[in-house]
Amino acid sequence: QVQLVESGGNLVQAGGSLTLNCTTSGTAFIFNPMAWYRQAPGKRRELVASASKDGTTRYADSVKGRFTISREIVKNAVFLQMNNLAPEDTATYYCKGDLPSGQSAISYWGRGTLVTVSS
Repeated sequence: QVQLVESGGNLVQAGGSLTLNCTTSGTAFIFNPMAWYRQAPGKRRELVASASKDGTTRYADSVKGRFTISREIVKNAVFLQMNNLAPEDTATYYCKGDLPSGQSAISYWGRGTLVTVSS
């Protein structure tokens, strides 16, 4: 069974940094793309950053210049380096990977890792 597991969430002061990790197992196919989402309490889940297998990256406007997504393609792993964290970044962060399925794709999600940023 395909599994994604996030780690690295923690309590951090505003201005601090964290690196989130997502490791995957259960498939020989490369996810395309892989992405990080986040969901704050009472708010909609939002896309934070994505990375295709060719290295193309995209970021939400709210995190541009502060967050960096990267991948280890062979390991089907993805990372999120977060700098200059602010309380608004407090959320549960989820890793997602898409695998082809006919004309569409199947999305696999991790269970999330909590990031809490204090003032």
